[in-house]
Amino acid sequence: MAATNQPIIIIKKIKKGGHGGHHGGAWKVAYADFVTAMMAFFLLMWLINTTTPEQKRGIADYFAPASVSRTNSGSGGMLAGTALSEDGVRHAKGAPLEDKLSPQSAAEPSPDQPQTGTNQQAARNDADAKAKQAAQDAQFEKAEQAIRQAMDQLPEIAELSKQVIMEITPEGLRIQIIDQEGRSMFPPGGAEPYERTQRLIATLTPMIMQMPNRLSIAGHTDGSRPTKAGDTNWDLSAARANAARRILQANGVPSSRLASVTGKADSEPLFPDDPTLPGNRRISITLLREAPVMPPDHSL
Repeated sequence: MAATNQPIIIIKKIKKGGHGGHHGGAWKVAYADFVTAMMAFFLLMWLINTTTPEQKRGIADYFAPASVSRTNSGSGGMLAGTALSEDGVRHAKGAPLEDKLSPQSAAEPSPDQPQTGTNQQAARNDADAKAKQAAQDAQFEKAEQAIRQAMDQLPEIAELSKQVIMEITPEGLRIQIIDQEGRSMFPPGGAEPYERTQRLIATLTPMIMQMPNRLSIAGHTDGSRPTKAGDTNWDLSAARANAARRILQANGVPSSRLASVTGKADSEPLFPDDPTLPGNRRISITLLREAPVMPPDHSL
């Protein structure tokens, strides 16, 4: 009776390997293939985003089947039953396949695409123009400082420095000698400048001569009528500009440096709100932005 009360022990034997072969390491191979494919996919996406349209076009041309011509002879395969010669298989336009697949040819734009070389040349020209303008601005700033220093060192000219306005404009360095109340550059209605005006222009001349740029001289008047009968503001402004030209040439400026001498009357007032202000009466001397003047004996 005691033996029947003990638990029954059941021993179960499991044979390993019966289904293990079906679930072996094959999933690792599949997973590795999947990871490799994803890496290739993301690498492709990165290349697409980083390459330029010209590079994409070159890659497309490299793998395009049309880059290899077919013939009716031989087996009709890629090589058309022929052997590769020294020039390689010819494509439709007669150029060697190796030339078609070269990096230089792959980078060339197709006829239906805009010429990027022209755009690049235009960009280079624009950059060169900006660099040239920046260099000219630096030279104009140095010339302006030199003129200011020269006027400050001469007591008889220093008092007139407030009547000299210098600014860098798209045309070049503009030097303007303006009238002030009680201190005119020219007699009323007259074309010949006062002696102090002549000394001021003579002081500016050596600094102007250090620059290779040509000069544009213009005379300006205010909005009032000339005091001399029969004259107009056009005549008066042109005569004053011509008087400034004579002073410059008398101090060494050659005729080849002169680009224009004009009278603009009251058409370009310095103070448009009040055309009768004395500051509208002025002489402007502009060092132009252009190629330096060549010597008379220079030959191309």
